Amino acid sequence: MPYTYRDSRPRSPPLPQSAHATHSSGQTYEELKCHCQQKGTLFEDCDFPANISSLFYSEKPPIPFVWKRPGFWQHNEWLDIVIDDRLPTFKDRLVFLHSSEHNEFWSALLEKAYAKLNGSYEALKGGSTLEAMEDFTGGVGEMYEVKKAPENFYEILGKALERGSLVGCSIDTSSAAESEARTPFGLIKGHAYSVTGIDEVSSRGRKVQLIRPRNPWGQVEWNGRWSDNSPEWQSVSPSEQKRLCQTVLDDGEFWMNFEDFKTHFDKVEICNLTPDALGDNATNKWEVTVHQGSWVRGSTAGGCRNFLDTFWTNPQIKLHLTEKDDGKDECTFIAALMQKNRRKLRKLGAEMLTIGYAIYESPSKDGHLNKDFFRYNPSKARSKTYINLREVSDRVKLPPGDYVIVPTTFEPHQEADFCLRIFSEKKAITENVDGNIDINLPEPPKPTTPQQETEEEKQFRALFKQVAGEDMEITAEELEYVLNAVLKKTNTIAFEKVSLMTCRNIISLVDSSGNGKLEFNEFKIFWDKLKKWLHVYLKFDSDKSGTMSSYELRSALTAAGFQLNNYLLQLIVLRYADDQFHIDFDDFLNCLIRLENANRVFLALSKKNRDFINLNINEFITLTMNI
Repeated sequence: MPYTYRDSRPRSPPLPQSAHATHSSGQTYEELKCHCQQKGTLFEDCDFPANISSLFYSEKPPIPFVWKRPGFWQHNEWLDIVIDDRLPTFKDRLVFLHSSEHNEFWSALLEKAYAKLNGSYEALKGGSTLEAMEDFTGGVGEMYEVKKAPENFYEILGKALERGSLVGCSIDTSSAAESEARTPFGLIKGHAYSVTGIDEVSSRGRKVQLIRPRNPWGQVEWNGRWSDNSPEWQSVSPSEQKRLCQTVLDDGEFWMNFEDFKTHFDKVEICNLTPDALGDNATNKWEVTVHQGSWVRGSTAGGCRNFLDTFWTNPQIKLHLTEKDDGKDECTFIAALMQKNRRKLRKLGAEMLTIGYAIYESPSKDGHLNKDFFRYNPSKARSKTYINLREVSDRVKLPPGDYVIVPTTFEPHQEADFCLRIFSEKKAITENVDGNIDINLPEPPKPTTPQQETEEEKQFRALFKQVAGEDMEITAEELEYVLNAVLKKTNTIAFEKVSLMTCRNIISLVDSSGNGKLEFNEFKIFWDKLKKWLHVYLKFDSDKSGTMSSYELRSALTAAGFQLNNYLLQLIVLRYADDQFHIDFDDFLNCLIRLENANRVFLALSKKNRDFINLNINEFITLTMNI
């Protein structure tokens, strides 16, 4: 089934001690504070100055702003955001976020820190309640369309509030004119409500499910069933009313029948808090695992399953589910895929990419799953939609077992960094499928005597002698002539030529005497390698064009004996692929030679431990020059 995507455009817990300082001075908040106290000055932030660049990146100020003084986790890491206390005003009033109390400034200062984190106040436009809740808590978000919510939606909300999760709700608008419009029931369209409680109450002998939203204005409330003054409360005992904190106050907080809630509200957003953001007295905590990765054009930016030829090259994360939910046969988890830094890059023209993910049952074998696996195996779960939001998240239930999550952009060739977080009811383990590097090369054949040579080798010897002379040694320039003369006669591959640089690398690989020349026996060893590499290349040059897609490089290198991780593949693609993500034979040959040379030198230096080598500066430069 092909994927489709939706377009979303218009139509606090304590900070951990391990937060990273982000000020350009390298000083922490405490150091900056101490410096200002010693000098007796107020802090002025050079990283986020009080001028137009911190307000807008593409617009001009609609009014003349005056900056006055009154008298935070992103992408899976906590950040210290250092700001000064100058705030933009107009006619002595704060321009942006402000409190109803004119001498209360904490919200405006918090907003300024958030604006600095994202580059400007303008960069905050078009944000979502969920995005802000995640950035202020480090939690992971879920979004539900109320009319399509699962049957156990009330139970989900109850569990979320029990865990201390933040819950918001809103009513959709069909036009800008409807934003902040009041309905006859006292609800505000396009308004971000919070949900502060959920409970059941006994009324006239039956249980009624209630939910408590709150209007952040601190006033304007629901006037329907179970509102503050509604007659339904007369059937509820005073003790129940007290337990539910029922009061007749225009404080913006009110109870609703859950059925009415589902009728009038359109969207619910839940921010599930991470264990490090919950208080010590919390009785229920999510298990959290995190994976950081990148989509890189030409190697790991394969697009969604609609693009089978490249889909399999996307990053793959293995997920181990071992413990069932209490009293259930399945494991519940939330998979949240976040694209990083897009809002900050908006001033450079970057927009939110359309992202999503698919989850497959893992076969018994390890390693990166290939194209044929995805051709013949359907996904077990996937994100409900591909959408251009910062984060896509869904609640998933699967039997215990091993799975592979494939995070992707909708289209191939789109680059971004991402963060994949798994929030689970019970312990879950993730690992990078591409983490291991393994090089498995055959031993070179022993030299043969002239009497044992094949007809092909005899022809080579004659050509070699013709070029090299009596000493039977050839230089890089002579090797270039020999290889191109021989390969052009094969008529098996379309290519321009083997370059001189490649020939120099060949000599570096097989020159045992170190004189910068090749003897005939050394050439025969290389020719045996070349025939195998040529066979590999022809296999992946499927259209016989003389070039291979860079997305096929992982399979081609594996066939040649090199199992590499995503990072190394990305480096190779950046070096050897052209702007159309093609690799010609000479570049492929050069890549294999350098990889084998690197492996040869490493093995020679790793005398005690086959996984590590220790080098001084002289040895390091010698190593790099030899590769």
